[in-house]
Amino acid sequence: MSRADLDKQPREVAAMFDQVAERYDLTNDVLSLGQDRRWRTEVLTAVDAGPGDRVLDLAAGTGTSSLPFARAGAEVVPCDFSQGMLRVGKRLRPGLGFTAGDATRLPFADATFDAVTISFGLRNVVESRLALAEMLRVTRPGGRLVVCEFSHPTWAPFRTVYVEYLMRALPPIARFVSSNPEAYVYLAESIRAWPDQAALAGWVREAGWSAVAWRNLSGGIVALHRATRP
Repeated sequence: MSRADLDKQPREVAAMFDQVAERYDLTNDVLSLGQDRRWRTEVLTAVDAGPGDRVLDLAAGTGTSSLPFARAGAEVVPCDFSQGMLRVGKRLRPGLGFTAGDATRLPFADATFDAVTISFGLRNVVESRLALAEMLRVTRPGGRLVVCEFSHPTWAPFRTVYVEYLMRALPPIARFVSSNPEAYVYLAESIRAWPDQAALAGWVREAGWSAVAWRNLSGGIVALHRATRP
């Protein structure tokens, strides 16, 4: 896959996610060997939202990541640019207030949310740095940002094995569980091309966030970045 394939336009990326929406949660669970559940629990803890808090969950897909916030008593807004994901989410979780939105042009007023979070979606935003600035705009002063995203394993031998899994094992496995296995070839390439933990932290700072920090999960397969709006 070429660099041009990775630099897909928003409509192309949205269409790709529309096609995988029906079995998206199942596919993620299989491909991550169940680790995605633990990662989402870590996000919930990092956001630390409770009754009275307003949380924006970007790239929420079918609402799997949003439901724990609602159960904690927070007012959560699941937002995604894929109409297919939103349709499946509304059918499965009708109690959540799904909203269609582009992460680079969010349909919300300034300083609306106490926390903004995005899990495994920032790398699929064509202009990721612009999205980080837009997240800052809709967050109240003192509010929190939590970004959970695939990253770079910290142990070199494991990193090599991990990249081999992404490029060789992931697409064949996806053929058995996904409605559009080709989409997972793109996703594997996007993970491999994504910046490492320190580089992403730099993007967050450049967008205007303060107190930027990160923590590795599963040996750096995933990194949890946290920041605060000044």
